Amino acid sequence: MPVEGGSSSGSASAVRHPKQKRKAHSLSIRRTNSTEERTPGITRGDMLEGQDSKLPLALRSNLLDLFGQIEREFENLYIENLELRREIDSLNERLTGDGQTIEGGDPTKGALKTKASHSTSQLSQKLKTTYKASTSKIVSSFKATTGSRALCQLLKEYVGHRDGIWDLSVTRTQPVVLGTASADHSALLWSIETGKCLLRYAGHAGSVNSIKFHPTEQMALTASGDQTAHIWRYMVQLPAPQPPPDVSAPCDEDQDSSDREEGEVDGEGPCEVPTVRVATATLKSHQGVVIAADWLVGGRQVVTASWDRAANLYEVETSELVHALTGHDQELTHCCTHPTQRLVVTSSRDTTFRLWDFRDPSIHSVNVFQGHTDTVTSAVFTVGDNVVSGSDDRTVKVWDLKNMRSPIATIRTDSAVNRISVSANQRIIALPHDNRQVRLFDMSGVRLARLPRSNRMGHRRMVCCTAWNEENQSCNLFTCGFDRQAIGWNINIPALLQEK
Repeated sequence: MPVEGGSSSGSASAVRHPKQKRKAHSLSIRRTNSTEERTPGITRGDMLEGQDSKLPLALRSNLLDLFGQIEREFENLYIENLELRREIDSLNERLTGDGQTIEGGDPTKGALKTKASHSTSQLSQKLKTTYKASTSKIVSSFKATTGSRALCQLLKEYVGHRDGIWDLSVTRTQPVVLGTASADHSALLWSIETGKCLLRYAGHAGSVNSIKFHPTEQMALTASGDQTAHIWRYMVQLPAPQPPPDVSAPCDEDQDSSDREEGEVDGEGPCEVPTVRVATATLKSHQGVVIAADWLVGGRQVVTASWDRAANLYEVETSELVHALTGHDQELTHCCTHPTQRLVVTSSRDTTFRLWDFRDPSIHSVNVFQGHTDTVTSAVFTVGDNVVSGSDDRTVKVWDLKNMRSPIATIRTDSAVNRISVSANQRIIALPHDNRQVRLFDMSGVRLARLPRSNRMGHRRMVCCTAWNEENQSCNLFTCGFDRQAIGWNINIPALLQEK
């Protein structure tokens, strides 16, 4: 223990003597080791030897020295406290005459008192303001988290892939199932209500990068890193529904989910399920990875997008190449078709997306749009006349098909945006991010909600894709990520729009 009481004890000796008797009654530590009160002729060793203790003599002597130093420090503080109280009482007596004025007092002390009071008042006001601001921030954060959980409830987790999930989609015909495409070379079909895996497609020799379902038949279209796209038929039977999961369990917000290993997921993978290994049709014209594919309206033609910088249009019945859509300067990242018209939009790493028009069989026009400063990760159509594009430049832009010179809305985020989706009925944009967040916006760029995320809920790695399902009077949002799982969410649309 550092000894700092020697000099202060000496300087305070002149003040201490008049108050020794008063001080002795208020101190709880007896000064048995103080040199002033020792009996002449009796040494410290004699005192220690006369006391019954099992501690070594040297250790006891050291402890007594330390306690003596502590006592002296307390004594000095006590004396200073008495002096300060006396000065405060004196100042209060002087101020009682004329309120704030000092009668017969030292003007310098009065000025110092006024300045000190002013500084104290300012400090007090600053502390109150800081406290209110921090409290308001905490309360607002708590309300936002609580609101997000009320608007977006966990529906189900779909666990079974052995590698990251790039894409997912919901069937447009009965029975309604969820499809996922994974880097483990497979595509899986899931029961939305129970989370059970119903069927596995294992016909690809590379990563399955996208999955889309035929508008009227039980057929699926998958694109793969093996430079092909496959069309295959499926037949599934839905299991009996199970009771909804308990989502009211508390979540540990303090533990960051990034602490878990990349492959660690809750729950177990699916049991053995029926497997389809042969495609109905194989589309082979690309010279690079096929990154995405989609059905044109009516389901008689499909379009594929590849890293060979081209998009191809095929006839489904014959698997023949109809058109090669070239013009992008770098690899394509996504393609999407209009739900009611023969329009195709392709996005690329060259920071552009292109609109291809096949409504007139004799004229195939193309328009190039340069609204982003980095890779355009996806561009999708809405039910109306809009295109929504997302990019690695951390922005999402809404465009009007009738006038696409400039976006009608721009959404700025804090992370790169992956494959977005827009709900058909309410036109709500779901943004999956590299930073594991999923945010919801309306078409005007107003943020509506953020999906809950903790170590027990949400994705543990980047979110790759989102997909909507608005069947049966409910609205479900599905997300998938590189943590090998897909998640279903129940979105309370009326409450979401009311919060807006």
